[in-house]
Amino acid sequence: MNRKLDVLFVNPNSSLHVYQDLSKDYSAKEPPTWSLLLAQSCRAVGYGVAILDCDVERLAPEAATARIREADPRLVCLVVYGQNPSSGTTNMSGTVDLCNYLKNVHPEYPICVVGSHASALPKEVLAIPGVDVVLVNEGVYALRNLLASDLKNDLPKIKGIGYKGEDGQPVLNPPEAVVPHERMDTDLPGYAWDLLPYKQKPFDMYRAHLWHADFQDQYKTPFAALYTSLGCRFKCDFCMINIVNRTDHGDDVASNKSNFMRFWSPEFILKEFDKLVQQGVNTIRIVDEMFFLDKRYYEPLLRGLVERGYGEQLRMWTYSRVDTVRKDQLELFRKAGVRWFCLGIEAASQTIRREVTKGTFQEVNIRKAVQEVRDADINVIANYIFGFPDDTLESMQQTLDLSLEMNTEMWNGYACMALPGSPLYFEARARNIKMPESYAGYGFLAYECQPMATKHVSAADVLRFRDHAWRTYFSHQPFLDLVSRRFGPNAIANINGLKGVKLRRKLLGD
Repeated sequence: MNRKLDVLFVNPNSSLHVYQDLSKDYSAKEPPTWSLLLAQSCRAVGYGVAILDCDVERLAPEAATARIREADPRLVCLVVYGQNPSSGTTNMSGTVDLCNYLKNVHPEYPICVVGSHASALPKEVLAIPGVDVVLVNEGVYALRNLLASDLKNDLPKIKGIGYKGEDGQPVLNPPEAVVPHERMDTDLPGYAWDLLPYKQKPFDMYRAHLWHADFQDQYKTPFAALYTSLGCRFKCDFCMINIVNRTDHGDDVASNKSNFMRFWSPEFILKEFDKLVQQGVNTIRIVDEMFFLDKRYYEPLLRGLVERGYGEQLRMWTYSRVDTVRKDQLELFRKAGVRWFCLGIEAASQTIRREVTKGTFQEVNIRKAVQEVRDADINVIANYIFGFPDDTLESMQQTLDLSLEMNTEMWNGYACMALPGSPLYFEARARNIKMPESYAGYGFLAYECQPMATKHVSAADVLRFRDHAWRTYFSHQPFLDLVSRRFGPNAIANINGLKGVKLRRKLLGD
């Protein structure tokens, strides 16, 4: 095509900021799902699109800028999400570096930012010197309208964006809608898989988490990730996932004000699975925040995978809260190729769980639910959070003790963060709790990690306990014995390699 590229979607590189030395061999390299969705959405209505994945290529700002100049797009759109809820904020570190460098070298390129942090704090993002425009919420319709404009004089007319006024101050236009449920298949029509970089075959630059690959290197790539739904119905204080649903530009709007879900049709998603399997991708993450929730959507999708005969070749994982697991559905999940459940257990104390989930966490026998999953031949990665507002050292120890007792096939523990856009963020500001001083400070594994202090425990002690809990679990002999029996001696060798990577922590004096 001879016409100018309309938009280049850029996935910024913040890997060292986010994962420290884990970024070399152990952190996952996930395809940029929202870049793929937005690219396909724009392409479907006639715009020329491309993707530059600086993260998977590990491009510094200088190299990324050279590639952007080579592509020469009308608009540079940085799509800032990540592999967990904090990543949208943490990945702003690489975003700032790239935006400012690009603007200094090539001021002629309009630069737009979309993502969870931009939706949470759009005025803050507009204050970055290199940023010209932000898209508030998921940005699907705002981006299409932006591309239909002259990218300059028409900005005041475009709903759902923020931009710098003539005096340099941020201006937020009236909000734009998110894609409604009934328009998902049409206005977010899949993924632009063909735009991803690769070396020898598609998806070979992307790699799954070590545990998702059963702790075996040979299953880590090729790897892909996709959504079957967007959003979540719950209102957990610590989560900001729903901030991209917002249609209110008020300064104090938290994610719990837009707690709803939208689904693609199962038939539509099955076609995306067909594309991946046909390209040799069997290791797949279902990114939905709550996949195991609405039977009307997950059941026909899973049955379709079984009918296609994909179940034995797929190696999938997905999320569920421990209180939404249904025993009668587990056999279907396993037959469809779901080999891992990431279960949000969060804390041992039912009181603490109910407080941070606003009472939506149902009374459940955690041990029984976990055992039912494992009885269905599905592995469990259990998620825990240390440092909820009411946590004490004793309650955090109870959470660690519970995790050791259940001895799941994988363990993930976070220090509680006041993530921008979450209710906890506004609570922390109101209580004058110390917040991270940098974007990287919101990263759970980052050197600058700055968790919340609880009502009883300092931030340093929360972080110290989380790191102690990680070392304790991964040195726990029953866990190592389980992994060895389940996945073989190579798995233990890989775990030992993982344990050899020491995280440095500024807060702890490293």
